[in-house]
Amino acid sequence: MTVLAAAPLRYSERVAAAVPVVLAPMAGITNTAFRRLCREQMGDTPGLFVSEMITTRALVERNPKTLQLIEFRPDESPRSMQLYGVDPAVVGAAVRMIVDEDLADHVDLNFGCPVPKVTRKGGGAALPWRIGLFDDIVRAAVREARGLPVTVKMRVGIDAEHHTFREAGLRAQDAGVRHVALHGRTALEYYGGHADWDRIAELVELLDIPVLGNGDVWEADDAVRMVAETGCAGVVVGRGCLGRPWLFADLAAAFAGRAERVRPGLRLVAATMRRHAGLLADWQGEQRGVTEFRKHVAWYLKGFAVGGELRRSLAMTSTLAELDDELARLDLDQPFPEVVLGQPRGRTTAGRSVSLPEGWLATRDSRAVPAGAEVEGSGG
Repeated sequence: MTVLAAAPLRYSERVAAAVPVVLAPMAGITNTAFRRLCREQMGDTPGLFVSEMITTRALVERNPKTLQLIEFRPDESPRSMQLYGVDPAVVGAAVRMIVDEDLADHVDLNFGCPVPKVTRKGGGAALPWRIGLFDDIVRAAVREARGLPVTVKMRVGIDAEHHTFREAGLRAQDAGVRHVALHGRTALEYYGGHADWDRIAELVELLDIPVLGNGDVWEADDAVRMVAETGCAGVVVGRGCLGRPWLFADLAAAFAGRAERVRPGLRLVAATMRRHAGLLADWQGEQRGVTEFRKHVAWYLKGFAVGGELRRSLAMTSTLAELDDELARLDLDQPFPEVVLGQPRGRTTAGRSVSLPEGWLATRDSRAVPAGAEVEGSGG
C-alpha cells in the first residue's frame, strides 16, 4: 500500500514529522509521560507530539502548575506546545516568552475546544465566530514567534448554521501559519456522531497551506483512508490513542505502506500500563503520578475480560506497589480483543447546546476580548 498524498511535514530545521501524524493535545492526557510512550512507538521517524493545552495568561504569570505542564524531556524534539488564549496581547506575550526563553520549537493555537466552560466565555470553538478577534490573535502569535512555526487547530464551527472554518482557515493562512488542522465536527456535535470529512476536503481545496484532518481516526487504516478521501496532508490523532500508545506504531507502518499492526495481548498491555504509571510517577511523584494514571485504566483494559471488582481496584491504586499487586491478578494470557477495533474511545457524547456569551452570535465584527475567558479547558 502506497500513500502518495501524505508527504513528510517540515516547517523548520527542528520542526519536522517524517510521518505526517500529530498527537492531538488532550487535557490531562498528553503530558510528557504519555508523549514519550507514543513517540517511542514510531521509532526513528516520529511525528509531532503536542503538549496539553496551555492557558496563555497562566503561562505569562508563571503559574507553577502551568510551568510543570510545559516541561519537555531533554531528548524530546521537536517540542510542540499548544496555547489557548482570547486576548491578542496576552497570546503575543506568551509566544514572546516561549521564544525568548526557548521553551518550545512549535506553537499550536487552540480554536477547537467545545467544553462549555470555555465556549461560554467566547473561547475555543466559539472564538472564530468573532473573526476579527481570531485574526488579531493569530497575527499576534505569528508576529511574536519570529519565525518559530505557528499552527492552528479548529472545528467546523459552532453549529450547522454557524460554520467558521472557511474564513478562519483563510485568515490563518494570510497571517502566516504553517498548517491548519480541522476537526470535522462543530462545537454542538461535541464528540458525538461521525466527523464530517467532507469539510476537511473542502478546506484542502480552499487553502494553499497544508490542512490536517482530525476526527474518527480509530485505527491506522482510518488515517490512510482520511488522506485518500480528503487529500489532507496528514492526520491529528486524539481519542483513538487513549490506552493505545501503540497506535502510533501502526500509523508509521500504514504510511510506509506496510501491513503489520500491533495487536498486544493483556500481558504486554499490563506492562505498558505499569510503564506509563512509572513515567508519571517519575514526573509528578509516586502518589500523584499513580493517582493521575487511574483515568487510563479503563482505556487500556477496553475489550479484555476483566471483572468489575478488579477494574475498580486497579483504578483506586495510589502506589506503584499497589498497582503491581493488582496487575498480577489479571489473566495475562488473554489475546488482543479484536472486537474493539474501529470502536470509539473516550468521550462519545454530543452536546445538548453550545454555551456562548450573551449576544455572541449577533455580530462577527467585534474585536473586543471576552471577559474572563482565560480558563482551563481541554483539547478540541
